[in-house]
Amino acid sequence: MFENPLPGVPAVESPFFDAIFRNSQVDEHTLSIAKQLREDGFAVIEFPDDEFDRIADEIRHDLHGRYDWEHWRATGYEAGDSLRLQDAFKFNENVRRIATNAKVIKLLSDVFQRQAWPFQTLNFPVGTQQHFHTDSVHFSSMPERFMCGVWTAFEDISQDAGPLVYYPGSHKWPIYTNEHIAVRATDKAKTVHQYGVLWRNLVEQAGIEPQRFTPRKGQALIWLSNLLHGGDKQSNPNATRWSQVTHYYFEGCSYYTPPHSDPFLGRIAFRQMTNICSGKPVENAYSGAPVPLAFIRSASGSASLMGRAKTLLHPIKRFIS
Repeated sequence: MFENPLPGVPAVESPFFDAIFRNSQVDEHTLSIAKQLREDGFAVIEFPDDEFDRIADEIRHDLHGRYDWEHWRATGYEAGDSLRLQDAFKFNENVRRIATNAKVIKLLSDVFQRQAWPFQTLNFPVGTQQHFHTDSVHFSSMPERFMCGVWTAFEDISQDAGPLVYYPGSHKWPIYTNEHIAVRATDKAKTVHQYGVLWRNLVEQAGIEPQRFTPRKGQALIWLSNLLHGGDKQSNPNATRWSQVTHYYFEGCSYYTPPHSDPFLGRIAFRQMTNICSGKPVENAYSGAPVPLAFIRSASGSASLMGRAKTLLHPIKRFIS
């Protein structure tokens, strides 16, 4: 039996990938998904719910009135803004059903070889038009890379609706945080700008071309935390792009926000997370032991910093050209 010498690296991204999965009990479909994720940083699945069409239609109907369509069509569309609703699982059972789908959670747990749990939902009726970015900056963990997203289409998505855009293979690049771009968490404007500059230069240096996801209703895209992705420009203001993103963490980690953190100055913006499945808080852990709450409070620096770490949705939403 192979004993993994790197349990702090997701199996799907481990240099011991072949040995880990040779000795695992995963089926051929799961192994195929794991190989796609390892190679490209993303994989497409059919969302595993026999009632998906009904659920998707009900979500669209129930959430429609919660968006400011008039404002978006008047000013937001041209400005590149989006309509989004965070954590609708708190009041909409169908959104929660998508987020807590047992087959998806098992698939993620099998390819990471660590238990997955959902912590956030985002529901979109139109494209995000968001600059490409990595979730390893938005939602990070220690050990790193124990996070992923699942984007699910609630309708057929056309090219003019501002589809999801991503850069295959970019997940293999190093994860860069404040110390790599010579900024501090206290200089928020500079931090936001420098991450955008970094990502644009990485893409240019690699000569990598983006791909766009124009799925059928019911298809879902899984992506790894360091995959560069965003929302394409929406060319048709009348087109919709109904979809749901669910973000997942994995057990046994600490969860934090790198742009708000300077660890070697004693500042770590810990995230206090709740497992959507259980409704219970998830403790931050390090190498098998819980992180003391007193340390979390001290490292977070202040109540205001702690609050930003908890409620942060997209710390890097728009970049200066």
